[in-house]
Amino acid sequence: MHNIKSYRWLIFGILSTSYILVYFHRLCTSVLAVDLMRDLNAGPSLIGILGSAYFYPYALMQLPAGLLSDSWGARKTITLFFTVAFLGSAIFGLAPNVTWAIIGRTIVGIGVSMLFVPTLKILSQWFTVREYAYMTGILLSIGGLGSLIAATPLVWLSNFIGWRNSFIAVGMVTLSLAILVWLFVRNRPEDKGWIFDRENIKENNKTNDSNDLSLIVAVRTVLKSIDFWYLALWFFFSFSIAFSFGGLWGGPYLIHAYGMSRSEAGHILSMMALGLVFGAPFLTWLSDRVFRQRKPVLIITSIGMIFCTALLAFSDNIPVWGLYVLYFMITICANGVGAVAFTMCKELFPIGIAGTVTGLANLFPFVGAGIFQPFVGYLLERHDKVGEALDISSYQSAFFPFFICALIALIAALCSKETMERRNI
Repeated sequence: MHNIKSYRWLIFGILSTSYILVYFHRLCTSVLAVDLMRDLNAGPSLIGILGSAYFYPYALMQLPAGLLSDSWGARKTITLFFTVAFLGSAIFGLAPNVTWAIIGRTIVGIGVSMLFVPTLKILSQWFTVREYAYMTGILLSIGGLGSLIAATPLVWLSNFIGWRNSFIAVGMVTLSLAILVWLFVRNRPEDKGWIFDRENIKENNKTNDSNDLSLIVAVRTVLKSIDFWYLALWFFFSFSIAFSFGGLWGGPYLIHAYGMSRSEAGHILSMMALGLVFGAPFLTWLSDRVFRQRKPVLIITSIGMIFCTALLAFSDNIPVWGLYVLYFMITICANGVGAVAFTMCKELFPIGIAGTVTGLANLFPFVGAGIFQPFVGYLLERHDKVGEALDISSYQSAFFPFFICALIALIAALCSKETMERRNI
């Protein structure tokens, strides 16, 4: 048992470090959006498409990610696709025009799409049922460091070696991590000849039963559940805000609407990373130890998201300190709570199809981001303004759909089913 407890932290360290890069690629275009407009000769609509080029393939790959995790194996899946992400990052850095930049970012999205779901599958095998929610929160928290790197540190690196060389360097790091995954990560303790008690006999029985399910039956089981669809709607509308605002338009908003420099915007964008770093483990602790339920945390954060998006849509004079707080809270309420929501999805079904369930659930945040990133760009361009002529009224109109998303997310949270008691059956 001592060997298992030591080795699983090595695995978690490699996978969580890899997840930092997933978040970096997800949000890096926000602080560089204005530079990309200039260097690639692209307006808001094209930059919106460039940003969403990561999210569409990421979304489409979530079901394959779950199926491959449950069948082919998480270790092989991560290694292969992180190598693909390395190629995409290099293409993006070398892109001579916006078309090649979109191609590179699409390949990156395909590559890094195969990290989160397989990682959750591995965690379900190396950690106990009671540890799973907390470890998921820690994973998201560490991923938040990628958001942090994609803000001020990326500005510094871009100023030093240029944004193109920055992405080539990130690609090399991605390839190095793919090699580490292949060398050290294993799908489950049994692959090293160790026996691991996951603490819950009924969960283990459910695992054995679920192994008899075909992949098609497993998918059908998930999609027939109305409780899954309530969570799927929450994921779609809540993460549409988190990824569209934090992943692309939060940076240009500060630069255009408040006249900030790229460095000043990077400082405020860093608050989104801190919101994830501290918010994800705090909210899982709140769920596990204080409420001892999942649903209240989902509802409270959904209400918080309504207040945050109302400020974006209706306020035209947010003080600088208020922007710091706003960006921090947006990530906590729309993204940091994701660990609780993913745990709810997992607890609805047998652990043996955890990869399939997580993959299906993880599809919806990225479909939402893929729709709303270019949609916001389209709304901005409707004002017949480009580049630095964009002002705060343009962004208020473009961000109003986020307020509607927050309202729908709250309704979905209210309709969702409490799942925590299932662990104690």
